[in-house]
Amino acid sequence: MILCFGIISLATLIGNWNRVWGIWGGALAISGLFTRTFHAGIDHLSFQLVNVQGLDLAWQAVSDSYRAFHVFRYLNGHIMAGWIVLAIGAYRSRTLNLFRSIALGLMVMVPFGTLKGTQIRALGIIGLCVALVPLGISMLRHGPPLSRQAIFWIITISVLGIIFTILSIFFPVLMN
Repeated sequence: MILCFGIISLATLIGNWNRVWGIWGGALAISGLFTRTFHAGIDHLSFQLVNVQGLDLAWQAVSDSYRAFHVFRYLNGHIMAGWIVLAIGAYRSRTLNLFRSIALGLMVMVPFGTLKGTQIRALGIIGLCVALVPLGISMLRHGPPLSRQAIFWIITISVLGIIFTILSIFFPVLMN
């Protein structure tokens, strides 16, 4: 979910060069990220079923429902196309150099779907970091300084998040 903000920023930078490349790359990648979030939820439920029902019943439930209809299944191609469009757009717009654009394009190798645990995922994620972490640092260094109001809200939201996390550990009913 947090990656969504990085994609929006990258798509905006690409859009300064060519709006079509920025909009299409951002829209495809972000809709694909929603698909990944959906699959992560299914993965989480599948693993929790093992704790609640045992391995055999959990395996049977996941197996029986693996091909069930869900609207996000139709967005699987978006994530692959989105990374390619973003990588080409980032290179053509000179937002990223060739090496970092190719690194971004490696995200196309990250498998999508329910319970995909292959090791090739690491290559895509490392490529994503190589491409976007230096860009993010550069944007923070060269961007305008934060206003006092922005700093206040960042601190307030962070403190409230920490407080809620601590309270939810001591009072699990808060997580319901």
